[in-house]
Amino acid sequence: MAGEFQRDMNYIATRITADGRDGHPVEPGRYRLVVARACPWANRAVIVRRLLGLEPVLSMGIAGPTHDERSWRFDLDPGGKDPVLGIELLQEAFLARFPDYDKGITVPAIVDIPSGQVVTNDFPQITLDFSTEWREHHRPGAPDLYPQDLRAEIDEVNDLVFRVNNGVYKTGFAETQDAHDKAFTELFEAVDLLAERLSGQRYLVGDTITEADVHLFPSLVRFDAVYHGHFKCNRHKISEMPVLRDYTRDLFQTPGFGDTIHFPQIKEHYYVVHRNINPTGIIPAGPDLTYLLEPHGREELGGRSFGNGTPPGPPPAEEQVPSIA
Repeated sequence: MAGEFQRDMNYIATRITADGRDGHPVEPGRYRLVVARACPWANRAVIVRRLLGLEPVLSMGIAGPTHDERSWRFDLDPGGKDPVLGIELLQEAFLARFPDYDKGITVPAIVDIPSGQVVTNDFPQITLDFSTEWREHHRPGAPDLYPQDLRAEIDEVNDLVFRVNNGVYKTGFAETQDAHDKAFTELFEAVDLLAERLSGQRYLVGDTITEADVHLFPSLVRFDAVYHGHFKCNRHKISEMPVLRDYTRDLFQTPGFGDTIHFPQIKEHYYVVHRNINPTGIIPAGPDLTYLLEPHGREELGGRSFGNGTPPGPPPAEEQVPSIA
């Protein structure tokens, strides 16, 4: 359809694996995960790294919330350079491996520290590999986010979740009324299906947190702050939909989820970078997001957040985010 947003899903498919079959074996301290707090796709990797306790073996570089046509930049760091990689722009790591790289410079990305070259930015595969290929380095009590017996169901549910993840962008970046209307309808059809599924169970698949919940949470937690207004996804706010409101509250209050969310950077990214949608670059003062801290009551549905495992400890001091209280 004319004016429809099309996401480029052509990412660098190199994997970091236990056996190193792509030339990049799992090694503590060798790689750096580069993220931006603003980005929902990167948020997944931040959450999984936290839940599995990979902080001691996989360092994390945090790009600032804004970027230009070249790249995400490390303007939060002293001197505007990542302290480990020594680069100002994430683009430098991509060009170090592919001098003629002409695709998007995206986060999350994993960079090989010794060579300074990007290894992968394949965000759907990165979190799966954290769960499977990095297992030797999981913390004691780490949850199984991608259990073997539930993988087919998780993958199926994630196809529905992606209709929300990507649907907000298709709605917001539509360039014609017809394209917007179509994307809007499809988005809220998926939202309603997920709400129906979650009305009788605490988590999306099984009775514990899985990869599916990690996929959905970053979109829901950003919805009221940016997608409802900025992307014109305004049929309802999440805070106006009781099932999804309480589900989002439940996860936000779970260690490893809410403590990865930096609302000021999220709002700055969307409202400042997307000048085609928000020409003034003005960042709205609202909305009030403290509803996320209120009781959710989802315990009544049963379920065990981490299965037989335990919650992660607090994030490292340098990775803490501001409270919304």
